Amino acid sequence: MRIREAKPDDCAAISELLGQLGYPGTELFIKEKFEQLEKHTDEVMLVYEIEGKVIAFVSMHFIPQIGLKGDFARISYLVVDKAYRNRGIGGEIESYCFQLAKDRKCDRIEVQSHAKRRMSHRFYYRQGYEESPKYFIKMIDSSK
Repeated sequence: MRIREAKPDDCAAISELLGQLGYPGTELFIKEKFEQLEKHTDEVMLVYEIEGKVIAFVSMHFIPQIGLKGDFARISYLVVDKAYRNRGIGGEIESYCFQLAKDRKCDRIEVQSHAKRRMSHRFYYRQGYEESPKYFIKMIDSSK
């Protein structure tokens, strides 16, 4: 299996992948975030390797629900290196995440994907996801 749990040594590669996804500058804080997230039992960070090189990353959270019988999983970030896209790697990772969610008794997986990521949307539709309109967000100015 080429999918494994991410390790602190993977931070540089993960940062590079996040840059490809449109999140530049993560190298400034990624180690702190990694350490914070790896302590959470409801967080999973995985990488996909080819010949020892990290070429994909996924971060997934398990979220308990009080009003629903099943919990749900949320994929926060799923990125495959641009040089390795369209080879089924994303699908393999998503299938792995689906099984993890099923094993944790989740009844759904959700993923947020920016409106401009049309290729990603096609990928998620192929994986069986449906669009669920209306996602609200309120930004918090942490500098105050």
